[in-house]
Amino acid sequence: MAERVISGVGLGPEEIGRAVTDLCDALAEIDAGGDYPAIEVLRPWSVHNPLITGEFARPNAIRAYLERELRALLTLGATVTVRPSRPALPIDDPALLRALDETAWEMRAKKLFLFAPERMALSMARLEHYCGTPAEAFQRYVLFTNYGMHVDEFRARFPDAEGPSGPVQMPAWHARAGNHDGVSIVDIGVGPSNAKTVTDHLAVLRPDAVLMIGHCGGLRNHQEIGDYVLPTAYLRDDRILDAALPTTIPVIPNHLLNRYLLAALDARGARYRVGTVLTTANRNWELEINSMWHTLEQSRAVAVDMESATIATNGFRYRIPNATLLCVSDKPLHGSPKLADEARHFYEASRGEHLELALECIDLVRRNHPGGIPNADLRSPAEPLFGAPAVE
Repeated sequence: MAERVISGVGLGPEEIGRAVTDLCDALAEIDAGGDYPAIEVLRPWSVHNPLITGEFARPNAIRAYLERELRALLTLGATVTVRPSRPALPIDDPALLRALDETAWEMRAKKLFLFAPERMALSMARLEHYCGTPAEAFQRYVLFTNYGMHVDEFRARFPDAEGPSGPVQMPAWHARAGNHDGVSIVDIGVGPSNAKTVTDHLAVLRPDAVLMIGHCGGLRNHQEIGDYVLPTAYLRDDRILDAALPTTIPVIPNHLLNRYLLAALDARGARYRVGTVLTTANRNWELEINSMWHTLEQSRAVAVDMESATIATNGFRYRIPNATLLCVSDKPLHGSPKLADEARHFYEASRGEHLELALECIDLVRRNHPGGIPNADLRSPAEPLFGAPAVE
């Protein structure tokens, strides 16, 4: 098909709406025809980066994201061109592998989109494999959990949620809403390896917010089983992303998400602590307590878990606002290990409220930031990433 070129100059809101639909339909048509579609954006207001481009695979999977960003750009007077780029590689083509190596990427480069189309295609296929649902089913807001009971609560809360038809490694369920404005939940299982896997691939879908709701070991005297922990910083002892992002780089949760989680906690009168959470890859870290003690003491950590810092690190790398709300399930340093009977009672008592707190946070995000949480703090200097500030 021929390229489509649309300038936003002089267009009213209805005309821009039609233009966005036309552009996204063109992207889908190119994709269906076997080519990677490309978008070229000319931004007359930009001092340093007036022209940015990007290629895509399966654009319908991120259509809501594309519609929002293209609408904003046209409203500011950008000129958008959609055209075929090059033939799409089959997912089983060995050449695909050579386009996937992130070590060859310039993650700080000024670009329209972080990911090459080959990476998009592979990640969507991997999501479908691990989660058991199409990439197109994922919503703008995503919850991660390491317990199936939170998925059970989610399904009770959203009985029409869509999920896998059979057993998969990290089952996902989706409470759909118009414009992908609903919520998805993924049971990622235990440990940083799964946390890295799912966030590596989910990143191509550009979710507006990711929340981890999980359990942790409390480290302080004045914590009780069932208390919440709201991390304000992460101590990365998971080691799984050290080569991709050095541990000298600070990683913290999104301040707006933390503010909304704090508001939800306070509104319920819930007990909680804020502070540093240590994420470890060692499920039996208590067996090495002598070597761990100095780190715990020096960091002033309030809790230990196995996923939060991994999710936050990939959130930082891939520019996705994220936060964590944990619940204390045991206190290994205080004679309260996780035992079967006590754990079962704790799970039954905490599961519903924990999910509701996360959903209340998402409701606040949806209401206050319909265009997405501002994430300039996650971006490199002058990095467009579809954004449209006055000067770049």
